[in-house]
Amino acid sequence: MSDPLSDLIRLLHPRAVFANPISGKGAWAVRFSEFGQPSFCIMLQGSCRLSVDGHAPVRLDAGDFVLLPTTPAFTIASEAPAPPVHLDPARLAATRGEVRYGEQGGAPEMRSLGGSFLFEASDPALLVSLLPGLVHVPGAERLAQLVKLVGEESAQEKPGSAVMLSRLVDLLLIEALRANTGTRAPPGLLRGLGDERLAAALTQMHARIDHPWTISQLAGAAALSRSSFFERFTQQVGAAPMEYLLSWRMTVARNLLRREQLSVAEVAERVGYGSSSTFSVAFSRHVGVPPSRYASAG
Repeated sequence: MSDPLSDLIRLLHPRAVFANPISGKGAWAVRFSEFGQPSFCIMLQGSCRLSVDGHAPVRLDAGDFVLLPTTPAFTIASEAPAPPVHLDPARLAATRGEVRYGEQGGAPEMRSLGGSFLFEASDPALLVSLLPGLVHVPGAERLAQLVKLVGEESAQEKPGSAVMLSRLVDLLLIEALRANTGTRAPPGLLRGLGDERLAAALTQMHARIDHPWTISQLAGAAALSRSSFFERFTQQVGAAPMEYLLSWRMTVARNLLRREQLSVAEVAERVGYGSSSTFSVAFSRHVGVPPSRYASAG
């Protein structure tokens, strides 16, 4: 049966770009401008403070993992206060080798591994909107192992590294997002998957995207009344059930049109529309252009 989280990762189609060791000593602070691409960091030793624009500051300790799906502007700093040094994250992404903050000599007090990757989805913005803006996983031992492998593959560039990095980032994302299902997550897919009743309905939606679902059928899958299901789904997922289903169908349709290069008729059938014309009208309303034009613009 289709798994909503696996579906999301598969459509995002992530691939690793780089991963660098980062260290710090003494009093230091670094202010990064908005990057716009997903980035991650695993703390290996020591601690620091992370302040991401639009989010409450968090303390990072050894073993903690952080994922920023869109990487807005942020500040990372030692516990001791210091004036921030402003850096361009795009320049850091082009850097190879260790990055050092604060005092340049001596054994580091903080060590981490940080990097970024790309989402190659047809429309990553819509998919990313289903994720929390800041994913913080304390004591992420399994993630530490994955990030370590990402760092090694990124640095060594062995034969097959591109495929290996792509698979590792898939695993890294799934592990990080698994840890943020439920009440810790803001309204969205992850929060819905943390609700056992709603997870059953979401899994059915994703498994049979072409089925003509009704609220009654989905409420039955969740073992809830129609009204309770509608209210609970809307509150936890952040969209009404049919609104979410339409959005997901259109996301899958975009991928099929551009990445799979299927015909409009084939896509219409795959995502649950009885005719190409009905699908074209719905797609045009949702996306802003007809499916044929969307496919040819890819």
